Amino acid sequence: MQSTLTAASLETQLINQAPRAAYYIPDFITEAEEEYLLRQVYNAPKPKWTQLSGRKLQNWGGLPHPRGMVSEKLPPWLQTYTNKISSLGVFAGNCANHVLVNEYKPGEGIMPHEDGPLYYPTVTTISLGSHTVLDFYLPPDRGRPEEEDQVSKTEEQRYVLSFLLEPRSLFVLREDLYKNYLHGIHPCTHDTLSHRVANLDKCVAQSDETLARRTRVSLTIRYVPKVLKTTLFLGKGK
Repeated sequence: MQSTLTAASLETQLINQAPRAAYYIPDFITEAEEEYLLRQVYNAPKPKWTQLSGRKLQNWGGLPHPRGMVSEKLPPWLQTYTNKISSLGVFAGNCANHVLVNEYKPGEGIMPHEDGPLYYPTVTTISLGSHTVLDFYLPPDRGRPEEEDQVSKTEEQRYVLSFLLEPRSLFVLREDLYKNYLHGIHPCTHDTLSHRVANLDKCVAQSDETLARRTRVSLTIRYVPKVLKTTLFLGKGK
């Protein structure tokens, strides 16, 4: 773990070749920490896994809901990292209380989406086991500034840029890039890197290099501001 990383030094990790604001910290955790976290993920009880189209996931901390989240205590192996990331000030002094664990096998991905209003407008991601390429798009109802009279409809036309997320890295997404763009992962087995990868200068990999995807586990660490007491959900308030 980069013990010298602070809220102030996080700004030095800002990716300047992208809209505000994305930060990329390579080798945020060590190989030993990566192995430890992967063991914890796969030692979790089978009922914790939910199979979706294109990936499977574990939900920790509670189930976000428009009325609020009934908070569940995070296990120590996750609390350690929610504390470390929260200490960077990315959640405005609050401590992250929700972790989504996603498993992507080679060829799996997730369609362009936004994270929605249930979360504080910052998302942080630790990647384990493999790299991925995270792509960003304009929403269907928003054209490029130079195309005010027409709206780009196809996904390819709306594509803006990508970020390479290497194993053991931390990625922080916030501000305009979080609020006004969609993000997704193209379902493929290999990624050929190009100048459209905005953080390539911070990565080990080089332009024109082709990387084979392996199974990737991501820890998506967020803060849910609205937390309810269980009694409100159960209707037993007295």
